[in-house]
Amino acid sequence: MRVFLGITGASGAPYAARVLDGLTAAGAEVGLCVSAAGAEVLAWELYRDRTLPADVAVARLVAEHGSARVTVYAEDDWFSPYASGSARCDAYIICPCSMATCGTIASSGQANLIHRAAGVALKEDRRLVLVPRETPLSVIHLRALLTLREAGALVAPAMPGFYGHPDTLTDAIDFVAGKVLDLVGVDNDLLRRWGG
Repeated sequence: MRVFLGITGASGAPYAARVLDGLTAAGAEVGLCVSAAGAEVLAWELYRDRTLPADVAVARLVAEHGSARVTVYAEDDWFSPYASGSARCDAYIICPCSMATCGTIASSGQANLIHRAAGVALKEDRRLVLVPRETPLSVIHLRALLTLREAGALVAPAMPGFYGHPDTLTDAIDFVAGKVLDLVGVDNDLLRRWGG
């Protein structure tokens, strides 16, 4: 399985790390692109160090949660295979997905590789999962999310469920990551299944 994972500047880096864990555990080939703001969030939320350079934060994420099957692409790498519909890709995930990213994709803007990959997914009618993490949502946010859903994207907000009785913050993170992996067809045991 070949998956594109975009990480943007919304709060939610722990979700991205767990999704990457799940993808690599399943043996997926992962194309990873982290926006500049996404790298800042990684540095702060995962490593609690705002001074960590972007490339170091991304390298550390891959070392701790990735595998040799993870390839990192720069935001402006228009020669990445994920920038074209002629390249094969089974699924695209943007986790976390900032509302600025949602708005840009909904308007068909493509200022970086993450936007372009999402646009490719939509035009090629491929699986695209967006994980917005914002609260509260304005009418503008809701309209952008509706536009994206109508265009074929799956919107999986970072809203942990509590019916499985999570005991820790990790359990709540795993619930969201497990749902995202389910949506792209990756087997996982990150969440307690209903009725299980």
